[in-house]
Amino acid sequence: MSGTTGGRRPLDDAGTATVLAAAAVGVLVLLLGLGLQVGAATIARHRAESAADLGALAGARAVVRGRDVACGRAEAVVAGNGARLVACSVEGWTVVVVTATSCGCVPSVSGDATGRARAGPVAGVVPPSGRPPVTGGDRWVEDPGRAEPVPG
Repeated sequence: MSGTTGGRRPLDDAGTATVLAAAAVGVLVLLLGLGLQVGAATIARHRAESAADLGALAGARAVVRGRDVACGRAEAVVAGNGARLVACSVEGWTVVVVTATSCGCVPSVSGDATGRARAGPVAGVVPPSGRPPVTGGDRWVEDPGRAEPVPG
């Protein structure tokens, strides 16, 4: 019996490497697709957040004219940045904007990416008079050329 080992026929493994290579390429293609979907979702989230930031800043700039003007300006800026305005609220001089943009991903990852931002004056840092708050042993000097004694 020619070509037998111990009376058994040898296994024919021709083409095994081709099957393994094809499987490896398939796995790599799936990983590439997954990476592209994660990238698309991340870009959509960044776009929604950027639109929210810019819309809130535009709304805060126009808030002195009223809520409708501020939210209208925020909506125009958000639309100009490729997103849509979901909510806009004015709390005092602060404008809060919520935006959404579509991901463009595969249907299994459907949903919108959202962004939220608020813009307005910073509270508590400098009083309306423009003078820094007095703390500890610090004293406001009216005449910078004249030093006042520091309590010791």
